[in-house]
Amino acid sequence: MLSPTRSIMPRQSTEILLASTSPRRRQLLAQAGVDFTAIDPGLDDGQLTSGPVSPAQWVGALAAMKARAGLDRAGELGLEPVVVIGADTVCVHRSELIGQPADAAHARAILRSFVSTTHEVLTGVALLTHAGARRELFVERAAVSWGAVSDDQIERYIASGHWQGKAGAYNLTERLDAGWPISYRGDPGTIVGLPMAALLPRLDRLRCQCDGSAA
Repeated sequence: MLSPTRSIMPRQSTEILLASTSPRRRQLLAQAGVDFTAIDPGLDDGQLTSGPVSPAQWVGALAAMKARAGLDRAGELGLEPVVVIGADTVCVHRSELIGQPADAAHARAILRSFVSTTHEVLTGVALLTHAGARRELFVERAAVSWGAVSDDQIERYIASGHWQGKAGAYNLTERLDAGWPISYRGDPGTIVGLPMAALLPRLDRLRCQCDGSAA
């Protein structure tokens, strides 16, 4: 079961730096008990295009760019994190790569296309140690199936503005809480923005390796 969506302020620590402005990624880390600091990496991936690469390659590349930008930003702020986390999430539906909607009309079209179909969600994560000495990159996948969501439900959701800034124009937890007929296969964190089941052991291992190097 997914944990209910609630507002959580991240505890401040410079050991782990999350290079993201996403409140959902911050929430997932906080709910897992991870101490971290979150900053804006200053990278607008909405201005980038994927080109002739696979969805997994694209989402992995964006995660790596965000981690690198976050590490550079940390240096500007005088921070020396042990590990920087960069992440990006996209949906793939009918062979189309879908990121964040450009506007309400785009969001409406995306949501209507999901009705009574199944789409894939990919989240890429890049872990980068201080000064870039080590890097780990991985991509997790999940499948999301929508039932018969009505046009009225979609219109009310569009009017709320909650689609903004979300890959595929929706947040899984919010839509399940709203009673939308949605099911999924895979780690729900992958769909929300951070695949926690895959991230936490990698994060612990990388931190231990860094501690060992510093000893």
